[in-house]
Amino acid sequence: MVEPHTHLQIQILKEGAVVPEYKTEGSAGMDLTACLTENLILPKGEVVFVPTGLAMAIPEGYEGQIRPRSGFSTKHRIIMPNSPGTIDSDYRGEVLIPLLNLSGEDFVLEPGTRVAQIVFQSVAKLTVKLVPKLEATVRGSGGFGSTGK
Repeated sequence: MVEPHTHLQIQILKEGAVVPEYKTEGSAGMDLTACLTENLILPKGEVVFVPTGLAMAIPEGYEGQIRPRSGFSTKHRIIMPNSPGTIDSDYRGEVLIPLLNLSGEDFVLEPGTRVAQIVFQSVAKLTVKLVPKLEATVRGSGGFGSTGK
């Protein structure tokens, strides 16, 4: 949980950028908005990077997870191919949202459309220890779908 004294620094890079905010008391994420000067075509089957017009300084020890907005994604069949995407605390470039159009036709994205959300999580750092063999578990090497049998 973000401490009350922890702040997210945001820099507006482009005119028309919308500062993200929590829309309700119980919101886990802040909406991210397309910063466009005109409509942007998302061709069917292609990935387009949508600018937010924002850069941010995420506090050390946290990451920003970029996720689809459920309503936008489900209604229009537009997903993020790297979902969730991670913004590291040392990244200072513009936040771009990769969108993949899975619908059967091109989609017209209008300026100001809320296209994704950002959720902040604390990050645990681990040290790596090489071992000759891993400790056995009941599951073992059972992978995809193995626990549903």
